[in-house]
Amino acid sequence: MSDEVLRLEGVVKRFGAVTAVAGAAGAVHRGEMVTFLGPSGCGKTTLLRLVGGFLEADGGSILLEGKSLRGVPPHRRDTAMVFQNYALFPHLSVADNVAYGLKARRLPRGEITARVEELLKTVQLEGFGERRPHQLSGGQQQRVALARALSIQPKVLLLDEPLSNLDAALRVAMRAEIRRLQTALHLTVILVTHDQEEAISMSDRIAIMRHGRFEQVGTPLDIYESPATEFVATFIGRVNLIPGRLSQGPEAGQVAFHAWFGTLILRAPAPSQAGPPISSEARAVIRPERLLLASPREPLPRNTFRGEVAESTYTGQVVRYTVLLQGKPLRVDAWDPVRVGRFPEGSAVAVQFPETLHLLPAEG
Repeated sequence: MSDEVLRLEGVVKRFGAVTAVAGAAGAVHRGEMVTFLGPSGCGKTTLLRLVGGFLEADGGSILLEGKSLRGVPPHRRDTAMVFQNYALFPHLSVADNVAYGLKARRLPRGEITARVEELLKTVQLEGFGERRPHQLSGGQQQRVALARALSIQPKVLLLDEPLSNLDAALRVAMRAEIRRLQTALHLTVILVTHDQEEAISMSDRIAIMRHGRFEQVGTPLDIYESPATEFVATFIGRVNLIPGRLSQGPEAGQVAFHAWFGTLILRAPAPSQAGPPISSEARAVIRPERLLLASPREPLPRNTFRGEVAESTYTGQVVRYTVLLQGKPLRVDAWDPVRVGRFPEGSAVAVQFPETLHLLPAEG
């Protein structure tokens, strides 16, 4: 039996002349957390609401364990949504909020009581059952919302920006808590967020959305290290996107990348990772932390070029530099600044590039 729980087949949603979801297609597998990530207006929240049944698709299909969800209302979908504002009932106690879906399903009272106690223990809220939502912190309210969603044992749990209302320290703690619950209970989860760090730290796979479609779907490592397009490369994290032209390298297994500041000698991509063809325009994707900064010396090692520090910003763990190579800026992040030292603005530096870079065809 396939472990595929949810499948999207060319899903379309329009609001008047605006197409919010434009043929989204993909699958979510049992026990994994998939995050819809993208800029504002890309369609990620609309797609989540289509899966939950709060909106009806204008085209395509949404299948849950192989069965179409067209026309099926939210409470009959075997999905559960945790909303951004938690949507707790203020007049009900914590226990009654958690029990709401169970009572709607007319379960026996004893079974409801036992299930609520079990869920409150699971989300670490034992002894909070008689409190009202206004007596809880933001993190505790979120735990109640999670418990209420889990009470009906959904086949897919839908999380709509669940951490956006929490302060920074609590967000980090709740990321770990949600991931713990997801792993311990083997939950199938779709998360919508605008926070890249949240997506990378919590997800099994990330679906980058753009203009209502999935631009790339992959593991956090794939998305960060091997972006499929320039949009994905620039959307996730900090990046240098360097234009150039490829040619055959001086030795077998090498390629030469000719950039504005000089020529990089790189290892040729493996056949399974074949990039742009030789003698074509390309873009090198270089994360700032992959570059090494040092005092210039003679002779310069291969793939090392002279530059000048234009700006430096100390953030604690890292110094973020803007280095000018032949007058054009390059981002360089230097970790462990106490050990490697600081380079003041205006100082001459040497920037060393790695021999392995991710290359993309030039777009446009």
